[in-house]
Amino acid sequence: MNETGSIPEAYAGVVQRSDACGFARLLGMTVTGIEDGCVHVAMPAAGMKNAHDTIHGGAIFAIADHAFGIAANIEGIDQIAISARIRYFTIPTADTIEAVAHRVSETEKTSVYTVDVYSGGRLVASFEGVGFKIGGRWG
Repeated sequence: MNETGSIPEAYAGVVQRSDACGFARLLGMTVTGIEDGCVHVAMPAAGMKNAHDTIHGGAIFAIADHAFGIAANIEGIDQIAISARIRYFTIPTADTIEAVAHRVSETEKTSVYTVDVYSGGRLVASFEGVGFKIGGRWG
């Protein structure tokens, strides 16, 4: 789970920055790949259960939001979320939750990303996030 897969060298700094995020580390989130404009993030399901003994919706939202944040900032122009929504379809049952984020729209000031969240190859949620470009490049 802590190993990264297919990550182009150009994005090594983005991956390092996101994997160092305290919240991501707390939840065990790891970037597992960046390819064809998609960001892949994985998180263990252990310790993420709610009172109903199923994976907490907040954990699912957290991995989707994290993948969105990485995808929105991958080119080095700082963006922050201005809105996000999620739809849950089924209960995750696998030991790992995976999120795949990609951009669907972009203007000079905003961008829209979708994130699909999977458990055992099964779609469990769909997330949409809108990013606002706040300026500067980071390096």
